[in-house]
Amino acid sequence: QVQLVESGGGSVQSGGSLRLSCAVSGYTYSNYCMGWFRQGPGKEREGVAAIDSVGVTSYADSVKGRFTISRGNAKNTLYLQMNSLKPEDTAMYYCAADPTIEGLGVMCLARRPYNYWGQGTQVTVSS
Repeated sequence: QVQLVESGGGSVQSGGSLRLSCAVSGYTYSNYCMGWFRQGPGKEREGVAAIDSVGVTSYADSVKGRFTISRGNAKNTLYLQMNSLKPEDTAMYYCAADPTIEGLGVMCLARRPYNYWGQGTQVTVSS
């Protein structure tokens, strides 16, 4: 059974940093997309960053240069380093994973649907 568990959310002031983690278990696919998504108050869920099975990353324009997605050495942990946080980054953040036939590279960010989701971790940025 695939499980994704996020942690690392919290409250920070504008300009601060947070590092989100997603512990992945039961996921044995060789080719995949993994990503971070967020849903702010009154907003639709949006893709923030994604990484494919060979490490190609992609980012939403709103977070480029501020957020970095990465995987742990054992590839069972997904991270999102968030720097220079802004109030508009306030949202529930979710990690997600989806098996693919081949590496999709930057197409991972736009891929829908993702089949496996975590429960989310809240990020609140105050001005």
